[in-house]
Amino acid sequence: MKDHNHHSHTTTTPAEPGYPEHPELEEPGRRGSDHRGHAHQSGMLHPGHDTAAEARHAGHGGHDKHAGHSVAMFRDKFWISLGLTIPTLIWGHMLQRVFNYTPPLIPGARWIPAVFGTAVFLYGGTPFIQGAVRELRARLPGMMTLIALAITVAFVFSLAVTLGYPGMPLWEELATLVTIMLLGHWIEMRSISQAQGALAELAKLLPDSAVRLIAETAGERTEEVPVTQLREGDLVLIRPGARVPADGRVREGHTSVNESMITGESRPVAKNPGDLVIAGTVNESGSLRVEVTGTGERTTLAGIMRLVEQAQQSRSRAQALADRAAFWLTMVALGAGTATLIAWLGAGADTAFAVERLVSVLVIACPHALGLAVPLVIAISTTLGAQSGLLVRDRRGLEEARLLDVVVFDKTGTLTLGEHRVIAARTTEGVTESDALRLAAAVEQDAEHPVARAIMTSAGEHALKLPHVSNFKAIAGQGVEAVVDGRRLAVGGPNLLRKLNLTMPAELAEFTDSAAAKGQAVIYLIEGARLLAAFAVADAIRPESREAVDRLHRLGIEVAMLTGDARPVADAVARELGIDTVFAQVLPEEKAAKIQELQRQGKRVAMVGDGVNDAPALVTADVGVAIGAGTDVAVEAGDIVLIRSDPRDLPRIVTLSRASYRKMVQNLWWAAGYNIVAIPAAAGVFASFGILLTPAVAAILMSASTVIVALNAQLLRRTKL
Repeated sequence: MKDHNHHSHTTTTPAEPGYPEHPELEEPGRRGSDHRGHAHQSGMLHPGHDTAAEARHAGHGGHDKHAGHSVAMFRDKFWISLGLTIPTLIWGHMLQRVFNYTPPLIPGARWIPAVFGTAVFLYGGTPFIQGAVRELRARLPGMMTLIALAITVAFVFSLAVTLGYPGMPLWEELATLVTIMLLGHWIEMRSISQAQGALAELAKLLPDSAVRLIAETAGERTEEVPVTQLREGDLVLIRPGARVPADGRVREGHTSVNESMITGESRPVAKNPGDLVIAGTVNESGSLRVEVTGTGERTTLAGIMRLVEQAQQSRSRAQALADRAAFWLTMVALGAGTATLIAWLGAGADTAFAVERLVSVLVIACPHALGLAVPLVIAISTTLGAQSGLLVRDRRGLEEARLLDVVVFDKTGTLTLGEHRVIAARTTEGVTESDALRLAAAVEQDAEHPVARAIMTSAGEHALKLPHVSNFKAIAGQGVEAVVDGRRLAVGGPNLLRKLNLTMPAELAEFTDSAAAKGQAVIYLIEGARLLAAFAVADAIRPESREAVDRLHRLGIEVAMLTGDARPVADAVARELGIDTVFAQVLPEEKAAKIQELQRQGKRVAMVGDGVNDAPALVTADVGVAIGAGTDVAVEAGDIVLIRSDPRDLPRIVTLSRASYRKMVQNLWWAAGYNIVAIPAAAGVFASFGILLTPAVAAILMSASTVIVALNAQLLRRTKL
């Protein structure tokens, strides 16, 4: 059971003198908007608290096969071991026998394979022996145990032969095996490093310095300071083309900001005074004066990096399956190796041949590819999601998304904007809709009611230029009036019509009845005794919502909507979007029960909400998705956090989940399945057909399987979300 700490908060907008009260016009966007679960409130960002380290520890059973290793270390050891292996091969017996040549005669030539082979074992084999010790201490023998056992057996046997034990030493096989294994691990770590490279790229987004503004009696001066010296409350200047150095709120200036590297939104986002900006984004045009609200670990960027790293290191069901398979494959390899040694010795083969078969079995059965199959897909899918604004908090949530039967959306702020707009208008003869909206917005300029803001915002979205007004006056309980271009105009609701004793034209009456049936408020524009226009005002549906619902339907997933609104309002939104099921007039504490109701029908359910008021439902759902997190990337409710308030990200989650699962299954089948043929071949079962795998060939085949798994995982990057 997920544990989330949330506070539900509701803000009501009191009726303002001059307007009738419309309960349905309470500002939905303000509902709990300032009470999302910030990282520093939830305990996620305690200084010095390495949650990523804890995730790594928990995600790998307390041990890591590559603990303390790096790409550079394996690269260096490979090249040096390769240099040591070449003399071992030149003066060894294997190539002489194959190519029938005689190596240069130099003093002590007979000792070259033993000396250089020992050097390769002690230098190149160290990481595998250290890894085996960690696995055995954790009582989880695996890949490192098999490799260490194989090279140790080859070394001890070769040393014994060199010192007088009858047989053929395996120095060349040993040196080649270690070198190939180092190459395989170098390739593996490079693949993982590249998959996790998004973290490094994110870290590069922050500039090294910032321009801080210092207020003085004579004005203000600027100083360039390291980003690390910025504090909350500082005022910084962000010039065109510069990166935003810290999270903040615009105090002065107008511009557009490229946020694609954070949110995945390709279009520049307009920024005006009062808007929030995110550290690491790029200011494109105008200059800004920004008040810093978050630095260091409290920035959006830091939160994204933290979530990406935790998700990459978190355990998944597929990873648990891979771990169990790797353990049992190790047991099978040990058993098969022992049986192979005993069988060949019993059949009269010489000791060197039997030991060679043992080493080949141990090498080819190494669950190397199996160990890479799932973690690499996890790393790639997580970074792919983060680059698209999908932050995975819990890997199991992403895995469950492929199995979803129904997605339940909270209406307000999710399918809708959470802000009122003019969503429909009707005018009388001789008046255009744009002109009516322009005049109504002009009258409303000095009003503060939600209706006024809805009309003003809608006019702004249509780029309407508002004329000058005079003699503004609020009519208590009814509306407002003003003089616009010499015309006395009024805007108000039904009470204003009754006061003025106006008769509504038939076309406006029909429009009013239709809007009322949908639970929408209707506001009128009046000039003298004439009604010019009627506007339906309601919480506007997001332009992206229809596409989101359609895409989910194409994926075979039902769509439901959960809202506290009245049934007519909810049904109107559902009809427009094509939603299958509607739960209306649901209290916040009842939302979780509705999710359980769907689950009792045998359905796997995703809940999509704002991460605050919907917290119980998000926790109850099989997959909880916190949408529209904005700068609050560490929202505690939900398995997946969406940076953007875009419902189209839901089908993208399902697409990513299904693609990731396919890659995991393909990799697991290949990584484990090839051993069905490989182990018998290495054991010499097909020797009568001339098929006999040397340890070096076994190492090449095992490494090849690892490369195939790595390349297949990389193909996940081609997934179109």
